[in-house]
Amino acid sequence: MDAIQDEAVGKRARGLDRAFEILDFLRQKRQALKPNEIAAQIGAPRSSVYELVNLLLSNGILEFTGGEGRVYLGRKLYFLGAAYENHFDFTRECEAALEQLADETRETAQFCMLDGNKYTVVRMREGARPFRISTDIGQSVPIPWTASGRLLVAHLSDQEILSFIPSQDFRLPNGEWLDPQTFIAEVRQAEREGLFTFNSIVDSFTHCFAVPVRGEEGYAAATLCLVTPRDDGIANRDRYLDCLKKAATGLDHAPARPKRG
Repeated sequence: MDAIQDEAVGKRARGLDRAFEILDFLRQKRQALKPNEIAAQIGAPRSSVYELVNLLLSNGILEFTGGEGRVYLGRKLYFLGAAYENHFDFTRECEAALEQLADETRETAQFCMLDGNKYTVVRMREGARPFRISTDIGQSVPIPWTASGRLLVAHLSDQEILSFIPSQDFRLPNGEWLDPQTFIAEVRQAEREGLFTFNSIVDSFTHCFAVPVRGEEGYAAATLCLVTPRDDGIANRDRYLDCLKKAATGLDHAPARPKRG
């Protein structure tokens, strides 16, 4: 009997893992897909994907959209996210810090974190310039492409970094390969200095600044960033870094702090 119960528990756990895989896959693709397309692209049996998709649809976690049986993330996920944000003071503090940074520098300010083994922008405030720089919130980006990435993995050993980051993520947008040892050297530089700045790898027009927002463990749980036109960023480097460091200090240890009352 115990063996049968253990098997049932294991099956439910695998089903939950697969359901989360479906949701995360749709989030990354950012488009509605048919269940058979999802199954093919995540390498899962079609029968189990159809079963889980129907369950998620019945609970409002997925919704039909785009016709021909395509599904995408449902509005219930929005309400779950809103309930999470309402429970934490940090979201409000983060928004205030980004607004202040954007006002002080007139540049695009971002709050960034790791999502699995990828980098993502969690919150953003665009600057006041006529030419604005922005990015898609929640989009997964390879860690080596970003200034923040050097800080977000700095608590790991060299070997842990190489095991954590997929080898293909060292291939840059222009097709060139970033030497992993060069990346690790930059990680250690960022760790020593408590910041990292560089001309963006993703485009040729911007300069990126990142400083850590430290969690209770003392390492970078997140980063605050500025994304600026290249010439302006280099010209204002010291002032921008001062603004970032001041804002990050106010957020240190905040990411896991629950709301009082």
